[in-house]
Amino acid sequence: MDTDLWPLTALRLRTPRLELRLPSDHDLADLARLAAAGVHDPQVQPFGVAWTDVPPADRARSVLQHHWHTLAAWTPEHWGLQLVVVHDGVVVGTQGMSAHDFGVLREVGTGSWLGQAYQRRGFGTEMRAAVLQLAFAGLGARSAISTAFIDNAASLAVSRKLGYADDGIERRVRRGQPATARRFRLDRRTWEATPRTPVNIEGLESCLLMFGLTPDGAASE
Repeated sequence: MDTDLWPLTALRLRTPRLELRLPSDHDLADLARLAAAGVHDPQVQPFGVAWTDVPPADRARSVLQHHWHTLAAWTPEHWGLQLVVVHDGVVVGTQGMSAHDFGVLREVGTGSWLGQAYQRRGFGTEMRAAVLQLAFAGLGARSAISTAFIDNAASLAVSRKLGYADDGIERRVRRGQPATARRFRLDRRTWEATPRTPVNIEGLESCLLMFGLTPDGAASE
């Protein structure tokens, strides 16, 4: 895709071990196959939308459809950035960041998953740190939120490690049963005071209008 038509294709976030980028068709196919191979123990459901409770082929197709839908629905007022996470040339998962009315509210939410073979290696913390750097340092966010079910120990641990504070609970339906999710919030002051993973951001300037910002960081009209 020509970057003049879709500037996000030039956006890169690089940490010591990972690269995050908008997926190419090849990356997206690898991500879909990774989802088909398994994301979590089938006895549990860590996601608010149970997209993994389907056969592997359907799970793979849902990854493709979600990515295409997110791109098609993108507006500066309501956007969802879905990046593949690459380690040593291999797609290991995906990290998302979304917002509505970001130019005014300056708040983002995040969500992610890793293939089972790549869990428990610290990638979850590193990839979320990458998009937080994009949010706070690159886009001028004031806060970031994250929500996870109270039995999703891995996600809760990442939030606490990165300095998020408890922000209440939510009651949700999971597999037809009531479940409790915990909400977390990270404000800019805390993010600035917390030790951070080094992150290099490339190709952001040409994308600012897509995020609802002018080149000087103000809200676009």
